[in-house]
Amino acid sequence: MSDQAVLFERKTAGIAVVTLNRPNVHNAFNDVMIAQLTKCFDEIAKDKKIRVMLLQSKGKSFSAGADLKWMRAAVHHSAKKNEEDAKKLAGLFHRLDTMPMPTVVRVQGPAFAGGLGLVACCDVALGAKGVKFAVTEVKLGLIPAVISPYLAQAIGASAARQFFQTAEVFGANKAKQIGLLHEVVDITYLDSMVNEVVSSILGNAQGSNRACKKLIYEIGSQVSEEFRADTARQIASIRSTVEAQEGIGAFFERRHPQWVEGKQ
Repeated sequence: MSDQAVLFERKTAGIAVVTLNRPNVHNAFNDVMIAQLTKCFDEIAKDKKIRVMLLQSKGKSFSAGADLKWMRAAVHHSAKKNEEDAKKLAGLFHRLDTMPMPTVVRVQGPAFAGGLGLVACCDVALGAKGVKFAVTEVKLGLIPAVISPYLAQAIGASAARQFFQTAEVFGANKAKQIGLLHEVVDITYLDSMVNEVVSSILGNAQGSNRACKKLIYEIGSQVSEEFRADTARQIASIRSTVEAQEGIGAFFERRHPQWVEGKQ
């Protein structure tokens, strides 16, 4: 299983643990990880014996978002292939957001770009002190298209306006203040906090938990299939632009992009 991008373990008492397993690239997701995660979430969603799902990552980072090497290669794909890939990514976040059982996410390290989308799609987000976050897309000439509905709902329109535009890095305490994280603890106590929350959920009626998930989704701003398709078209379109290729190229060449004046 060590060569898998995603690890899946069923534990006793109806607990499913999903682990992002690309620590050497900060758990950035490419087409392989997206497919494996989606398949894993689909399998868990169908299993009525699973009462709670825990999402976590191996290594120092939670997730850097989309793998830029994968995105850079996408410029050579056809427009149709680009859009199909983007739809799969949008589908991943929708699947996580609509899981029928409670979901808990353990954030032990930095979560950037799409990594924030994974956090925002979970019901309970627990993070370690010192963890950093950023919606970095505009630094690369991109937009946070497919994660935007989930992240904006989690942190509110006002915070989304700020962090979508500035791409500034913010810490765990700020993340809790704006609603991205629910609890922040020292890394040495993170697992204890996770166990406490999971145990609390397991002490409740399973049917009620699932009904609450459905209720919360129904009273919130549901993300329609049409809207998901539109966000996929937007990211597929913008990542093939000259500006996006300049931003991604500058990242790999360890230089400032051309739009940053005086820092070439």
